[in-house]
Amino acid sequence: MDITPYKQQMEKAIAHLEAGLKALQIWRASTGLVENIDVETPYGNMKIPTLGHVTLMDAQTIKIEPRDKTNLKHIEKSIYDADIWLAPQNEWSYVLIKIPPLTQDRRVEITKQVKALGEDIKARVRIARQDAMKESKRIFDAKEIGEDEHKRNEKEIDVVVKSMNDKVDEYIKNKSEEVMKI
Repeated sequence: MDITPYKQQMEKAIAHLEAGLKALQIWRASTGLVENIDVETPYGNMKIPTLGHVTLMDAQTIKIEPRDKTNLKHIEKSIYDADIWLAPQNEWSYVLIKIPPLTQDRRVEITKQVKALGEDIKARVRIARQDAMKESKRIFDAKEIGEDEHKRNEKEIDVVVKSMNDKVDEYIKNKSEEVMKI
């Protein structure tokens, strides 16, 4: 049995974790904070980088220059609605976002978000594991593979799952330490 599709599902979950961690506000500006915010425009929903240029002015400031200035209000509203603790300032031709210093309470809250995201990703990995195990059992029951190969498949699946869970734990540990140490 080829477990590649299930491994790819798990890797997509890990990529989702990486993107989610990148989007969390720490103490410094990052384009990742606003990259995945949907903006409701007259043309439909679009991501902020699609609507304009996202640049870093300094370590604490993000600047968003929309190609179409009529989208300034939409971008500003979307950032407020995203509930990411950022306060955009509409400067008439661009939007500025100042990254505030983190309080201890906010650090604890971000750490909780990091851990919750990690648990969500681990659940996705478990679902992919269950699907792979079901498939191995199905082809074993259909007598397409023998018991030895079925056991080998289960061991291989468990090795991949352990590897993925270790990655998740490492990401979560590193991000939590980064948040609390800053």
